[in-house]
Parts: sequence; structure tokens; C-alpha cells
Amino acid sequence: MSVSRYVTVLDREIHYMEWGAPDAPKLVLWHGLARTGRDFDDLAAALAARWHIVAPDTIGRGFSQWSPRPQTEYCLDFYAALAKGFVDALGWKHFDWVGTSMGGAIAIRAGAGVLAGRIGKLVLNDIGPEIATAAVERIRSYAGKPPRFDRMSELEAYLRQIYKPYGFMNDAQWRRMTETSARRLPDGGVTTHYDPEMVQQFIHHPHDYDQWPQWRKLDCAILCLRGVDSDLLLRDAAARMPRENPRCRVVEVEGCGHAPVLNTPAQIALVEDFLRG
Repeated sequence: MSVSRYVTVLDREIHYMEWGAPDAPKLVLWHGLARTGRDFDDLAAALAARWHIVAPDTIGRGFSQWSPRPQTEYCLDFYAALAKGFVDALGWKHFDWVGTSMGGAIAIRAGAGVLAGRIGKLVLNDIGPEIATAAVERIRSYAGKPPRFDRMSELEAYLRQIYKPYGFMNDAQWRRMTETSARRLPDGGVTTHYDPEMVQQFIHHPHDYDQWPQWRKLDCAILCLRGVDSDLLLRDAAARMPRENPRCRVVEVEGCGHAPVLNTPAQIALVEDFLRG
């Protein structure tokens, strides 16, 4: 059973979903650039018997507040500060972290800085300290210009197209993604549930995702899951990660690109076995 909650951090209201018993080991699930914490519903449901789980919506996404200062707040340094404030507000001292794409990049930034020594195990879902420029441009092409549709079914068809690299999702999962990704516009249309200004990150912080110096500082156990067809975490960069930080192990996930949705038994088992090990 999940619970929807809100907390104010750095004067910004953050929405998050919560699963599991409060006295269980702690686990943060952090989503990707244009997504929300609801992407982790299946993974969280599978892990909730053993972990106390939270999955926040990053500022500017889902039900979290949009930033009044997008040029300065939509960046990894501010996201890392929000992450620290978030776990501090929960009273969490030590925890594990699963981060998809941007959610993993936030963990790298925070784990080498404001959350140093507090992340026990880190799962990076198709993200590393270096990302491919072509993939960033692909993501910017749709994230910076959110579509408008008259019908939810049209939004679902759009999401099925742009998130096809996620891999297998059944009809119910696509419908849930659509309903948790949508917001109504004043004219009655529907669009995606994020602030289009979040792409200011790539304009005002163009080197935000170049994180090899931070990568070398991470002192936690790391599992990197790379979609075998990923265009964001290229194979050469993934191969370099264990050389630059021997605490990292890289596993390729078949049947998907950027990024594995972590919803199949095999993918969930990769995460659970690592966290339990």
C-alpha cells in the first residue's frame, strides 16, 4: 500500500509516494528528467515488504512545486541540495538509492558532496558520469516542447512512441504511465506533467552531467544497469565506470534502451539481489 505525501524543502513543496514499514531499511527511488516518482510503482510494490521506500517528484515534475527561478534551480546542484533537505526532513541518516537517468545523476552529485557517506548502495539505471550529446538533444526535442492533445488516448499513444526504449510494458502499465504523466490545460486539453522550463538546465548548466570527478569520490557499492540499446549511456562510457571507481559493477539489460523501466521480474531481481547482497 502506497501513501501520497508532501514536505517543504528549501521553501519548495515536494510531493512523494511512500511504501513499507517505517522501521525497515530505507530506500530512495528517484526518477528521470521528464518523469515522476510514479514510474517506480511496480518496483516499489515488489520491494515494500523489506524496505521503507520513498519516491519523490523532483521540483518542476508531477505534483511538486514548479521553480520560480528555473535558470538557477533546475540543475544538479540544487537537486542535490533538495535531496539532502528531503532525507533530512524524513529523519533518514543512511539509505540506499535507485536512480533512473537524472535520478542517478543527482545521486552521483549528492553522494560525492552533500550526502557523502550516507548512501549505502546505489543503483544507477542507465546513467553514468558521462552521457551522449545526441541522446540529450533527443530528449530536449520533446521535453522542451510538451505536446497538447484533446484526448488522454492521444497522450497515451504519444508516450508509447517516445518511451518505446523503456522496453516491455503491458497495456495497464502504459495506461498508468499516461494517467500519472498528465495534467489538464486551461483550454481543456492535456499535456505532460512537468514544467517545460526544466530544460533550462541544458542551457545554463551545459556541463552538469560531466561528473567524472564526482564519480571517483563515491564510496558506496554501485550497480549500473545499462539498457543494451541505450543511446544515452554509451558502452565505452559504461566500460570506463568500473575503471574509474572499482566499487561499480555494470550489467547490461536486454530488450530495452534508455532506460529500463524496472518492472519485469528479471529487472526487479537485479535490483533486489544487489540491495540485499
